Amino acid sequence: MPLSIAPNGTVNSIAKITGNDKVRKHLASLGFVEGETVKVISSMSGNIILQIKGSRIAIDCELAKRILI
Repeated sequence: MPLSIAPNGTVNSIAKITGNDKVRKHLASLGFVEGETVKVISSMSGNIILQIKGSRIAIDCELAKRILI
């Protein structure tokens, strides 16, 4: 299931990162790697606010579709 459709307040484990090498490297630099837990804080206007590794990060919905949980 893509992270973009996860309900607010849920804690999920990242199963896979899809996309080309550039996208995967960018997400890895933000902390999105397989096995890491991520919490969905809120989702509105096509943007998703996530908590990962103690930090809050906002990404757009298209990028969140590349993260499978």
